Amino acid sequence: MPNKAPLTTRKARPDQWMSGDTGQWEIVIGLEVHAQVLSNAKLFSGASAAYGGEPNSHVSLVDAAFPGMLPVINRHCVEQAIRTGLGLNAGINLFSRFDRKNYFYPDLPQGYQISQFQHPIVGEGAIEVEPDSGADADSRFTVRIERLHLEQDAGKSVHDMDPDSTFVDLNRAGVALMEIVSRPDIRSGEEAAAYVKKLRAILRYLGTCDGNMDEGSMRADVNVSVRPAQSSALGTRCEIKNVNSMRFIVQAVEYEARRQIGILEAGGAIIQETRLFDAKSGVTRSMRSKEEAMDYRYFPDPDLPPLEIDPALIRRIHDSMPELPDAKKKRFMRELGLSAYDADVLTAERERAEYFETVANGRDPKLAANWVSQELFGALNKAGLDLAQSPVTAEKLGGLVDLISGGAISGRIAKDVFAKMLETGEEADAIVMRDGLRQISDSGAIEAMLDTLIAAHPDKVAEVKAKPKLFGWWVGQAMAATEGKANPALVNALLKRKLDIE
Repeated sequence: MPNKAPLTTRKARPDQWMSGDTGQWEIVIGLEVHAQVLSNAKLFSGASAAYGGEPNSHVSLVDAAFPGMLPVINRHCVEQAIRTGLGLNAGINLFSRFDRKNYFYPDLPQGYQISQFQHPIVGEGAIEVEPDSGADADSRFTVRIERLHLEQDAGKSVHDMDPDSTFVDLNRAGVALMEIVSRPDIRSGEEAAAYVKKLRAILRYLGTCDGNMDEGSMRADVNVSVRPAQSSALGTRCEIKNVNSMRFIVQAVEYEARRQIGILEAGGAIIQETRLFDAKSGVTRSMRSKEEAMDYRYFPDPDLPPLEIDPALIRRIHDSMPELPDAKKKRFMRELGLSAYDADVLTAERERAEYFETVANGRDPKLAANWVSQELFGALNKAGLDLAQSPVTAEKLGGLVDLISGGAISGRIAKDVFAKMLETGEEADAIVMRDGLRQISDSGAIEAMLDTLIAAHPDKVAEVKAKPKLFGWWVGQAMAATEGKANPALVNALLKRKLDIE
């Protein structure tokens, strides 16, 4: 393995410090993100890795640790790990090995977890994180990736079905996980959530993990320690296990940092331990003392030979990589002229970017971006829908943009048409034709309407010449007279000529 980078070098900004009774404190955070590999089968068996199903219905004899059953590596999971490593700008180790991590849990039938210890499949990498859309350079930061290793998941213990019994569901036992371990380069709960959000986006772009945190396919162990703001020494860390939402990550870091500061300022010492986050109360609770590697008695798994990766396989996977969020964002800004904010919003998820590119294909990209990021996303957010549930497909929204840019309808009418598209899922052109909403661009018809309007308000003619700001009143009257169907640019030009104002 390559030489490891220094443990930590980054300092928090003063605005990230946390105030205590004795002074300012800095929070130091590293994350271990467990991402379920997107695969039909488990890591060492052919059982289904699909979410859900009746308890213990996705279990093979290997998963249940029946005597004599031997694990066989899933090649697809190995390729998915390599793809992820490349997406994290990390080195791929041509030699890696599986080890047995020994501990006893009722939902771990083998009595050990097959993982990787000294020889992971992916080495050091790094990703750039921007906490907010269009954030300034000072708030952007780099998180170094220490390693990514493959391991099998455990089953699930169910404690709330019976007051006197615990039930075990082995559907998840043996599901392939990628554990992505960061360096302690994160300095706030907000940064931790931003890092997980960026990591999730990369994995979803790559197609190596679906990132469904509510289903447990992506969760984070958050390691938190604190130190005086001017100190460079690392404090004793506590690990908060299995945090499964961005919001909970922020809350868990905030509570745990304040808990540790309170102990240290009272003259106490932090005990290195594993803790759980209670989402209902917003507090962390002690689970057990923190284990060290020696406690797990790692040793090479005798049933699995080492992995030796052919460099040609890495090249093939590299050549099939999709365009990732950062590269896509830069392209949207460079080639389409989008702002950093719009490009960030549109590339935050692969589905968003693909939807936008369909709408923008052959059309005004800025107009397309406005309708996707503001009108569509705003409406879906209000309705509590995600993009996959949108009744307006990208092709249909592109049709609406065509009507606007072609002058068939005005921007105001377009919003009415869009509202009907959301309600019915109809094509924009069909709604416009049925409801007679096509924009009036006949200069003769508009001139006749303006002549009638001017004749009806001779007093207003003199007023607008004295006060040009009153011109807006005339435009409003003209648009009202045509129920908003008149071409606004044509109305403006003809009115200025008829009223003899610049």
